[in-house]
Amino acid sequence: MSLEAFSLTLPRNAFSVRDAARAGDVWRAFQDAAVLGSSRRGWPPARYATEECAFVVRQMTVVHHRETRFGEAVTGRTWVERFRRGLFSTRQIRFEVDGEPLADAIQEWVHVATVGGAMKVSRASDTLLASFAEHPTDEEVELPAFEALEGQPEHTFAFTTWFTWMDPLNHANHPAYVDFADEAISRVLHRCGLDPIELVPVAEQVKFKSGVLAADEVVVKTRLIGRTAVGDAVIEARVERPGEVCAEAVLVRRMVGGADALVHAMTGRG
Repeated sequence: MSLEAFSLTLPRNAFSVRDAARAGDVWRAFQDAAVLGSSRRGWPPARYATEECAFVVRQMTVVHHRETRFGEAVTGRTWVERFRRGLFSTRQIRFEVDGEPLADAIQEWVHVATVGGAMKVSRASDTLLASFAEHPTDEEVELPAFEALEGQPEHTFAFTTWFTWMDPLNHANHPAYVDFADEAISRVLHRCGLDPIELVPVAEQVKFKSGVLAADEVVVKTRLIGRTAVGDAVIEARVERPGEVCAEAVLVRRMVGGADALVHAMTGRG
């Protein structure tokens, strides 16, 4: 089976002045866990490069049980839940501190061939498939239910991507999309006189459509779409470049003191 256990600590640069890890950096830790799980099964990044193949993320859902503090000893588990048609892999990851849940993730990956530098969906080799025996469980990672809010205003945030942001597959790494969305929300908060540092991650889901590349002119469009039963704000974020949607995200967020100020800001009443 593919179950692997490990320990880790998040790096200092993952933390804000509140000593709270940013959501995007928790996503980077989940990516490190996936790489570690793969490496322990005999597939480190160098082997993928040699065999001209890779996995890219199609969708990822994360639930934060609480914020991560610097220096905490995090224990984790990761496993491949299932493989479908040799193309699509579902990986689950759990982070805990002292036996208490910290954050959970479920990742949907697609296998691609990278011959000549181009990526094309391709069935994984039998050798690769044999290395990741399925470890089925009844565990799920899902966004909290929410009551929809219609007709809320849209906010836009535009920027040009940097060449130095590109990852080993030469596009923006998938946690960066969470950074893009949180920065877009933070700009709204700042315009309303609120401190973006007080933004607290609760959960997020990103569906990836196409890669953001270096020097792309990117627009992030955010809109309040609902509130959860405990009052957290549910925000839709679309990452676009001219003529193309790169990612569609749903983020559940609150502020340190609750979500009301965030909701008011996103509705234009802040």
